[in-house]
Amino acid sequence: MLFENKVALVTAAGAGIGRAIAVKLAAEGARVVVSDVDDASGEQTVALIVEAGGTAVYQRTDVADDAQVRELVQRAVNEFGALDLAVNNAGLGAAPKPLQDITDAEWQRTLSVTLTGTFQSMRAELAQMTAQGTGAIVNIASIAGLQSTSQLTPYGASKHAVVSLTMSAAAENAASGIRINAVAPGPIETAALASLPEESKRRYADEVPMKRLGRSEDIAEATAFLLSDAAGFITGVTLPVDGGSLVR
Repeated sequence: MLFENKVALVTAAGAGIGRAIAVKLAAEGARVVVSDVDDASGEQTVALIVEAGGTAVYQRTDVADDAQVRELVQRAVNEFGALDLAVNNAGLGAAPKPLQDITDAEWQRTLSVTLTGTFQSMRAELAQMTAQGTGAIVNIASIAGLQSTSQLTPYGASKHAVVSLTMSAAAENAASGIRINAVAPGPIETAALASLPEESKRRYADEVPMKRLGRSEDIAEATAFLLSDAAGFITGVTLPVDGGSLVR
């Protein structure tokens, strides 16, 4: 197994991409600290892992609250003795809107979770990993952070910043034995997309060169690779997992 005897945490792991990542890491032997702001969803992810024979615990965490983030990292250390792997998945989107119509509150809400939350998570994770002399982090970015995003300014700006944050932190920490990368999902069949009429889903899929929407498991596989020893000489990269959307 890829992560036998490793300790991992995953933020926003109550559903979708975060849940798929947590389940994948546990299936590969990691002991996982699942975090979310929805207790029922987070506990359900833990139950799925435990039912499959894995090990996981739940910690409620709002990544916009630095104290809660530090408590999350401490929970991993207290529960399992270390923090080897971290996936910073928490982020917020918003309905499309022209930039001039975006309120300060809408702007701050998105950035407080997607950017500041990622920064605070990395800061706490890196403190522990630096003390250990080893670790791997994957931030979940988006192809919106690698191209223009019309009418999605707060989301696009925050994801661009996550990509930059990933590169800067990777450069700073490479000599300390800590690797930091990002995965940039393209169109993924989330619960929101799954609820759309079939015609709408086909239209979204037709815009992808591979002619299908991505699955949460596609992101989980890419994340597991970047966390694994197979990616031991990779740091500071943002890996698009988008069915070719960026090159169409």
